[in-house]
Amino acid sequence: MTLNHQIRLAARPVGMPTRSDWQFTTEPIPTPGPAEVLVRTLYISLDPAMRGWMNAGKSYIPPVGLGEVMRAGTAGKVIASNHPDFAVGDYVTGGSGVQEYALSDGKGLTKVDVATAPLPAYLGTLGMPGMTAYFGLLDTGQPKEGETLVVSGAAGAVGSVVGQIAKLKGCRVVGIAGGNRKCRYAVEELGFDACVDYKTGDLRQELKTACPGGVDVYFDNVGGDVLDTVLTLINRKARIVICGAISQYNATAPVKGPSNYLSLLVNRARMEGIVVFDNAPRYGEAARQMMQWMREGKLHHREDIVDGLDTFPETLLKLFKGENFGKLLLRVAAE
Repeated sequence: MTLNHQIRLAARPVGMPTRSDWQFTTEPIPTPGPAEVLVRTLYISLDPAMRGWMNAGKSYIPPVGLGEVMRAGTAGKVIASNHPDFAVGDYVTGGSGVQEYALSDGKGLTKVDVATAPLPAYLGTLGMPGMTAYFGLLDTGQPKEGETLVVSGAAGAVGSVVGQIAKLKGCRVVGIAGGNRKCRYAVEELGFDACVDYKTGDLRQELKTACPGGVDVYFDNVGGDVLDTVLTLINRKARIVICGAISQYNATAPVKGPSNYLSLLVNRARMEGIVVFDNAPRYGEAARQMMQWMREGKLHHREDIVDGLDTFPETLLKLFKGENFGKLLLRVAAE
């Protein structure tokens, strides 16, 4: 009998997750009942938000329960179906979690066209990271032509899309990334006007040089010292979009808040959080627009794909060590 291999949350991590925080389980592959569909997972999306889902306590989404299959976005293929809307062979995205097979009643599953875009793109630019970038930038950041936008995590799944859309809207775009290779990618392949390597030199001085007219929109993916630094350079009526704070997710000490927050007062600026799920009814709108930009060659995507379900604990850590280059995915099976 073929088994379904799964990875479940065994303990709530303290600091950086370790392999002992996970339980590796197997169970028989389920058989779909009436109006159900069985999906084989091909790719699993690894996202910084997963670290927050492991913690107990109030958040924008309930935590993953101990003993539960770890929550994750997935892309896969229908291999058995009793559901009128899904046929064997359909490619779908959803939230099947970190496992090889998943049973679904169809809710939360979306059929995707792999002839239009590669399947991994539906977990990146055309998936949750892309939706986050689209709505976080356009609705919350509200960029205007001629303004200067700074985005941290510039070579990551969200930051790379933010910068490209801002360029399409006529902004001057400055990225912050870790390492010369990522900075070159942001400028040479994504079309950013400049990119600052936070690992070298004086971040504030380099940002000041790259943004001689100050910062009008800051899209923050990392928090901590980087956020504090950018706050010293914002213009009057600036908008700061708080998308994530990856520098803080594994901290064992209290989260470091912005010590330069009074800059918001002085500059009559606004800081606002973005949670992508709030925009779920409009995902189709964003996907259609970004698909058009991709067809026109105006929106580029890059994936960092690692093979093997059993590598999940170590591969997830690439996000928090700054080792991934592009949207991080786990390939579970061949398409």
